[in-house]
Amino acid sequence: MSTAAPRPTGQDHLWSVDEHLEDILATVRPLEPIELQLPDAQGCVLVEDVTVPVSLPPFDNSSMDGYAVRVADVAGASEEFPAVLEVVGDVAAGQAADLLHVGPGQAARIMTGAPLPPGAEAVVPVEWTDGGLGEGPVDGMRARSLAPEQASGHVRVHRPAEARAHVRAKGSDVKAGDRALEAGTVLGPPQIALLAAIGRGMVRVRPRPRVVVLSTGSELVQPGEELRSGQIYDSNSFALTAAARDAGAIAYRVGAVADDAETLRSTIEDQLVRADLVVTTGGVSVGAYDVVKEALSYVGDEDEAGSGIDFRRLAMQPGKPQGFGSIGPDHTPLLALPGNPVSSYVSFELFVRPAIRTLMGLEDVHRPTTRAKLTADKALTSPRGRRQFLRATYADGTVRPVGGAGSHLIAALAHADALIVVPEDVESVEPGTEVEVVLLG
Repeated sequence: MSTAAPRPTGQDHLWSVDEHLEDILATVRPLEPIELQLPDAQGCVLVEDVTVPVSLPPFDNSSMDGYAVRVADVAGASEEFPAVLEVVGDVAAGQAADLLHVGPGQAARIMTGAPLPPGAEAVVPVEWTDGGLGEGPVDGMRARSLAPEQASGHVRVHRPAEARAHVRAKGSDVKAGDRALEAGTVLGPPQIALLAAIGRGMVRVRPRPRVVVLSTGSELVQPGEELRSGQIYDSNSFALTAAARDAGAIAYRVGAVADDAETLRSTIEDQLVRADLVVTTGGVSVGAYDVVKEALSYVGDEDEAGSGIDFRRLAMQPGKPQGFGSIGPDHTPLLALPGNPVSSYVSFELFVRPAIRTLMGLEDVHRPTTRAKLTADKALTSPRGRRQFLRATYADGTVRPVGGAGSHLIAALAHADALIVVPEDVESVEPGTEVEVVLLG
């Protein structure tokens, strides 16, 4: 984490959404690259291009179980007048290609993936032959020793084959010297498979960020426990931990912390050893028990000016109260989000997700946006001077709000796959109006 530009201060300063996000992204820096083995690199971002050291496939090989033949020997073959060829041996996958040679009037039994032997020009599938049984066409290869000297007899071929038929050419996938993957690629299962196929056991990547999520509030109870009067279940820590993992992070959920500043401070300090980013939810408003604000307002790094946590008000709905800064000896970034479930989740999408993607080293850190026609039963209203984000469902160029505007209405959030964005200077949006939409899924 590096020092950002001096931040505006004072309770009267109202930050815009863009100012707050710009401050975060100007401060958070990509994690340092490390070398990882392939199983550990999944979900990480490559920091350098990967070139192909050996062509794929590395040799001509068969795409079918069948017989490797010369084209001239099977020209004009039919079931009535089959080409009768001497079987000179077997070629199995993993076997050297030059153990036998296919000459005029000869064939070699060949298995899928096995190298094409010298002299052979094509492969005829076993279903085009009698399988060496001296009868009609067969539907599969009969068992036989893989030792070439034990494969003998003759095979009748009932169909002709063109040159290179059923042969995978050397380098037909990628050629030696080609660029296999570009820097900036997120390594998923197909990319891991390609790296393994070209012989790369280690890759240089930026690691997945480690994100610690804490929720605060003495009223919070963990799911599965009994609710007592005045208590609610802790949903925020589960939602934000899942969201952090969805963004590409390794996320650790810490159980709800009671409204005690010293307990919260010590809990966060204990978690810093495994955190590249800390996310808290709750306790950032102006109430008497806003414990995050109380615990972290005066926490700073003595050796770095401008560090510590700055609590601010944003011109947005939901999610007006926010906090951002650094904490601990390594200046670990910390984002403090509101406690209302919808405010918390919307704030995550707008601010925490881009921070995680920045730590990963990705260039595009934002959710995709589009324009869509508003479908609604009545006009949408929005407070002037605030950018409003409304939960919605998007399909086929249209978007419809779900649930109300209340920041506590979490049920509707489960059905939303988009956010409608209402600009600060707009107080009403009529049905049929084209609006900006953030796509969440």
